[in-house]
Amino acid sequence: MSSEQSCNHPITETLEGHELCVARVPIFNHLHPDQLTDIAATIRSIPLRKGELLYRAGDVSDSLFMVHRGALRVYRLAENGKEQLVRVLREGSFTGEFALFNQSMHDCFAEATETTEVCRIGRRDLEQLMLRYPDISLKILQELSSRLEQAEARAARFTAEDTETRLQLYLARQAEEQATWDVKLPMTRRDLASLLGTTPETISRKLAAFEANGWIEQRGRWEIGILKPAAFSPGGS
Repeated sequence: MSSEQSCNHPITETLEGHELCVARVPIFNHLHPDQLTDIAATIRSIPLRKGELLYRAGDVSDSLFMVHRGALRVYRLAENGKEQLVRVLREGSFTGEFALFNQSMHDCFAEATETTEVCRIGRRDLEQLMLRYPDISLKILQELSSRLEQAEARAARFTAEDTETRLQLYLARQAEEQATWDVKLPMTRRDLASLLGTTPETISRKLAAFEANGWIEQRGRWEIGILKPAAFSPGGS
């Protein structure tokens, strides 16, 4: 499962605070409650207001950050100042994982899109936890492999498919991940346009065309009902 999804753990309903934050993260949610408590003891909470940066490009990367509440948008800035969205992080997602392997600098910005609480584990503490619980290392590698696979698939789509197809595939993936045809967009249309390599105006035009074709129903800016699932399958129309 991708780290970009919040992961449910059978014991999360009995946990609070930092332990609940840890239990939501895919690299930790397989651990025993006592182990989660051990990890939670190393955590520091960081509250963020909407629009506040968790880190910026050029900052030293020395911590793993986990979203406890709220959401972060991670993006790069091109030389011309244009933003390129990398991913959106919600509850259970994490960022800063490359700090585990070497001392480095962030090459992106992480900005809160709403009131957000982030849990931070310093590099040294996490290294000790990985030695104590080796399964964490394997989980981290699995998550990084999943992210690399997604990045490669996205790059292939940008070169082989047009904007309409990219948008169709994106909506189909959201429907699959959310297990419903009533899709809630996890980001603004501006960010979606950045993610898909197009403009917000083009996204609006394509969604209007999908709606005119009877494929979808737009329910405000955040929810899209997929009325004709076959149109969002490979080769569908």
